[in-house]
Amino acid sequence: MFSSALKSFSSNISANYQISPQPAVISGPWKVHDGKKKSTGTSASIFIFDKKSLESRPSGLGGRSSSSAKKLHEDVVERLKREAGSLTRLRHPSVLQVLEPVEETRGGGLMFVTEQITTSLARLLQEKDAQESNSRLGSRPSRYMVEEPDGTRRRRDLEIDELEIQKGLLQVAKGLEFLHESAGLVHGNLNPEAIFINAKSDWKISGLGFAGPPNSTDSRSSLPPLALSEVLYQDPRLPPSVQLNLDYTSPDFALDSNVTTSADLFSLGIIIVALYNSPHVSPLQAHSNLNSYRKLLSSPSTTPSQGNNFLCSGTIPKELITHVLPRLITRRPAQRLNAREFQQSQYFDNILVSTIRFLESLPAKNQNEKSQFMRGLQRVISEFPVSVLERKVLGILLDELKDRELLPLILQNIFAILQRIPNARRTLPEKVIPRIKELFPTDKAAVHERDSKKDAGLMVVLEHMKTVADNCSGKELKEDILPLIRLGLDSPTHSLVDGAIKCLPVILPILDFSTVKNDVFPPIASTFSRTNSLAIKVRCLEAFTALCGGSLNEGGPVEDDLSGLVQKGNSQPIRSSILDKYTIQEKLVPSLKAIKTKEPAVMMAALHVFQQIGTIADTEFLALEVLPILWNFSLGPLLNLHQFGEFMNLIKSISLKIEREQRKKLQELSSGTDSSGFQNGAGSSSKIPNSLTQSNVDSTRDNFERLVLGRGPDASSSKDTDPWSSMLSEEASAQKQSPAAFSWSTNVAASAGRGNAPSGASSLSMRSITPDYNLHSFPSLEPTARQRSSPRPPSPPCKQHHLILGMRQAIRIARILCLVHP
Repeated sequence: MFSSALKSFSSNISANYQISPQPAVISGPWKVHDGKKKSTGTSASIFIFDKKSLESRPSGLGGRSSSSAKKLHEDVVERLKREAGSLTRLRHPSVLQVLEPVEETRGGGLMFVTEQITTSLARLLQEKDAQESNSRLGSRPSRYMVEEPDGTRRRRDLEIDELEIQKGLLQVAKGLEFLHESAGLVHGNLNPEAIFINAKSDWKISGLGFAGPPNSTDSRSSLPPLALSEVLYQDPRLPPSVQLNLDYTSPDFALDSNVTTSADLFSLGIIIVALYNSPHVSPLQAHSNLNSYRKLLSSPSTTPSQGNNFLCSGTIPKELITHVLPRLITRRPAQRLNAREFQQSQYFDNILVSTIRFLESLPAKNQNEKSQFMRGLQRVISEFPVSVLERKVLGILLDELKDRELLPLILQNIFAILQRIPNARRTLPEKVIPRIKELFPTDKAAVHERDSKKDAGLMVVLEHMKTVADNCSGKELKEDILPLIRLGLDSPTHSLVDGAIKCLPVILPILDFSTVKNDVFPPIASTFSRTNSLAIKVRCLEAFTALCGGSLNEGGPVEDDLSGLVQKGNSQPIRSSILDKYTIQEKLVPSLKAIKTKEPAVMMAALHVFQQIGTIADTEFLALEVLPILWNFSLGPLLNLHQFGEFMNLIKSISLKIEREQRKKLQELSSGTDSSGFQNGAGSSSKIPNSLTQSNVDSTRDNFERLVLGRGPDASSSKDTDPWSSMLSEEASAQKQSPAAFSWSTNVAASAGRGNAPSGASSLSMRSITPDYNLHSFPSLEPTARQRSSPRPPSPPCKQHHLILGMRQAIRIARILCLVHP
């Protein structure tokens, strides 16, 4: 439906602008739609007048087809066209700015484009009345609900703050001063419908359809004089929105038929009363009837005056009711204030209004005045209403960011405002971040020149990273803010590097793992490796601590949580965004190993990093890589006793962890081999009692000594004291019946002979110990050659046989001694 309706308004504007389907504001005969220019994306407001709105009203003189009604409609269209043309020609901060001049549409309507507006003063007062009415009735209509950034909904606050009223009236007065003194015009129909409020909360004058030169001067204006006899007559064939609003008209028009500039000041006084009235309407209700209007002014009880509180049911500020309104709402034009005098009244004599006035004239001030103002602004920001800060003050400060000399001061004020306003989560990404990105380009093609003011501005941004992070999403932080931090890390200015690293505790909880690994860690590692500043090295080590899951503030007491690692009492829990094990072992630890300086501050900061590494790295890596580095650092000549003790505590803790893990691993392996029946001497040796094992060791030591010293064996003593004697005698008797054979022989007879031995001797003779070459033990004997072709020599005499047995036993004893006493 809307697309078909737009076809009737086909014009150059509709081709170049995106227009919202529904009007945002209806003011007088104009429907104001939100729009956006297709080529630039600039927000704007499109004013559309549909001629059919005039034809829809029935007339009592022959209907819509009568020639008089047609002529009347043409006059209205011509007046509206003249209104848009006047706005285009008149350029002033307090006059609505036209972006695209008026165009006629196919259906005979009109269309023009202005700066973006949010509402009109009339619409604002109507919404305020509706909200107050519904509050009394207990209802909560949805159009008065707004959604907070956290998803909650609250009632929209339509309270018109006193400062906003002061600021708005001051702007309207400036606009009237321009019309009266520069343009030589009388507005003629000043009322809330003719005042618009833009996105910056500025009040703008519009509705110049009845504007014309005053009667008392010879004006060279291109506009025709205002024909009061025509405009005062309310034609029932036309809607009231295209006719003069008698409720705000001056008695100069209605009673004296005199067009004067002071008539606009009377209308301004009635608007002031309406702002404080309840409901917010004019105290003069003429109901579009000139006779009713004249009757109201003929009686003191129905004429607004100081005696009857100007017929206002609300409370009017004392300065207005005593000094301003009596000189605006007065019968005689000569007694009224003019626009310039109104701006100088006591009503505007306060610090906040003066601050707004200075802000509006800031481009005309010199550099010294601007600098003093920006320093003092921080002290009064807390006194401003948040609505004025967000819509007015913030916008002016953003526009002034182009001044490099004032950049740090302006940014400090901007962040002070963001900390106060409740909509900072929407304002920061939409308004502030785009301007900051323009100031600090981060693309590789940008040429980065050393600029002290620019560096100071970036430092302000880094110092307020907490405010930025609290009001940004993770995506915005990664794409828009992280490059600024990288810019600080890459800067040759140490203070910027330090400020960038201090931002890590704020941004790490928001960023994901891949961003931390690929975008955060590399620039910090690069800065750490190239810097010669001890302070920056310490700051980078603190950053490594945070990247490994710790805290930048590692100053708490040392505690041992029995996990094998010394940790700080105030360290943060490990987060999902910390570095992975591979990056820590392959990239971080080599960087720490390459530290050359032995300064205690650097060593202790590295100690805190290793405390976190100990909770993540593998046990083998800790033993082979980390512990040697810690020993190297701990022996630094500049460490004091307490610092050395902290290193020793960490070394001991990591060592205990390694020992605990290794014991656990060996126990698991041992339990697995026992259950599978693995036989390597361990099973048989476990069956030998401890007393027997110890006596065997002692007796074999004595036999070995007698052997090497050439002493003869003592049979009686060996039988009594050597538990091996019985076994040796049994083995000797067996050897008398069979040829001599070594344990590695494959002689069948020897095997059979051993098979007939007692079970105890058999179990002991089968015991063997795996040689350990690392312990310099005797290697197992191997025959040099096997003489399979020649017969085995006869058995040696008994003495030689005992000698061979002794040598074999000596070898076994030596192996045991090497194991027991390594």
